Amino acid sequence: MPRTKIFFDMEFTGLHQNTTLISIGCIADNDRTFYFEFDDYDKTQVNDWIQENVINRLRDPMPFPNSDARDTDHFRMKGEASACKYWLEVWLKSFNNDIEMWSDCLAYDWILFNHLWGHAFNIPECVYYIPFDICTLFKVKDIDPDINREFFAQVENDSKHDALWDAQIIKKCYEKLITIK
Repeated sequence: MPRTKIFFDMEFTGLHQNTTLISIGCIADNDRTFYFEFDDYDKTQVNDWIQENVINRLRDPMPFPNSDARDTDHFRMKGEASACKYWLEVWLKSFNNDIEMWSDCLAYDWILFNHLWGHAFNIPECVYYIPFDICTLFKVKDIDPDINREFFAQVENDSKHDALWDAQIIKKCYEKLITIK
């Protein structure tokens, strides 16, 4: 059985070792989505750029009201990292097969994804331990990995740095790239 592909993006407080998560967005190859905003990120690390380009674009979803909400295909919530870990694991396990994680320039995203569970050995067993990077796929297809993603995907929108939007763009790029011979 082929693995489910999950395209994900994370927004965080900066490109440094002690960065903290602001949001995560995921979209599966069947278009099911997961979006979480963290309310426990380190606000002292927020500079003007992060404020303008990330914080000001947050969707501000409501916390999950009860456990019955886990049956939805489109999770939208906010809270502390421990809640994200719990609900993200519920969502990932709901696919009932192994999962490949795809991101864009995933060096920070993959470390922060693993950090949600403490370290890599604690991520859900359904998640394949090797992540995949859309940048590498661009390079393999002989396309400049620094290409504007929205331009390549032929999508016009000014929603960059919204984790779910960026995950959707990664998915669109992947779908286009795999058709290129």
